[in-house]
Amino acid sequence: MSVHSTDVERVGPDPVPPRDYSLTGPSSLRAVEAGLAAAEWYHTEVPRKLMKELMQRSDQPAIRDTILWAILHVAFAAGGIWFWGSWWAVPFWFAYGVMYGSACDARWHECGHGTAFRTRWMNDVLYHISSFQVARNPVNWRWSHARHHTDTIIVGRDPEIAWMHPIALTLKALAYTGVVEVWQNLRTLARNAAGTLSPDEKDYVPKSEWPKAVFWARVHMAIYAATVLSSIGMLMVGAGWKATIPLMLIGGPRIYGCWHMVMTGLLQHGGLAQDVLDHRLNSRTVYMNPISRFIYWNMGYHVEHHMFPMVPYHALARLHEAIKHDLPPANTSIWDGYREMFQAIMRQRREPGYYLKRTLPQGAKPYREELHAAVPERSPA
Repeated sequence: MSVHSTDVERVGPDPVPPRDYSLTGPSSLRAVEAGLAAAEWYHTEVPRKLMKELMQRSDQPAIRDTILWAILHVAFAAGGIWFWGSWWAVPFWFAYGVMYGSACDARWHECGHGTAFRTRWMNDVLYHISSFQVARNPVNWRWSHARHHTDTIIVGRDPEIAWMHPIALTLKALAYTGVVEVWQNLRTLARNAAGTLSPDEKDYVPKSEWPKAVFWARVHMAIYAATVLSSIGMLMVGAGWKATIPLMLIGGPRIYGCWHMVMTGLLQHGGLAQDVLDHRLNSRTVYMNPISRFIYWNMGYHVEHHMFPMVPYHALARLHEAIKHDLPPANTSIWDGYREMFQAIMRQRREPGYYLKRTLPQGAKPYREELHAAVPERSPA
């Protein structure tokens, strides 16, 4: 049985109108007026000496994990090609897809923070590789994620809110295949490559970075174009179904292998509160099995990561032990997390003003409830 509260608290009047999640609309102004933009967040107290130890960066863990990740790419791809045309190829391509299309997200994330490696160029190299694999503009998303941490799940400020109200379950189900998101990401990359950034992108990407965003979008689109052309060339010389191998190696795995990334990513904030300044209210920590921890690079410790984003992934388990007395009990498994989250989001579909309020351990510092006071939505002028 789950140890978490599944009571859903009500916020605001009923019915709740659809939220405006754009970064340049009325919700952005509302967040600023309410003091929710670039605000002071609650942090659990950690002894200074321990925090200094936890924040210590090291190349060794990430080099080890990255070498293993690269070896698995090569081994699974080689198996898929060797057994091409038989059912034996399926498990190899399945595993390759997860290494390419899911594990890339955690590498993109940690290297974007600059905490995976101690050596800066190592972070930068892996960041660009994983950004390409996850089909994201490395410049735009670096700044997007910085905003996500500054204004986590603040409507009108955070560009990375996965659960927008009203919740569209069909789109969430399609996310596990990657088709919709990849199409959207490719359209964004194509638009950036043509020299155009959206109003939201211009809101969080400094103007000095816009040329870099255009440059890297063109690099990514050129690689995708070369991959498609190589596949067409193989088809024209009579390679038959083997002509799809380039697409199975590059680009395609982002579609068929992203399910683990989506499975874990939706757990981060799903069903929890919006517009609060306490990560215990809007983020979820989930205990995971060793394979998922490797793929996800310990981001199951998500409350801890948001409270202290400069702590490297390999130290998050130790950080969790140090502060869990002040946090909601972690979900005991991915399944436990989904059971809790699904109950909340189904209720939110009917009543968008409701959210799942986490239960704190006895002795934990109380929530700053005043920071979750309802502020009426502003109508467009």
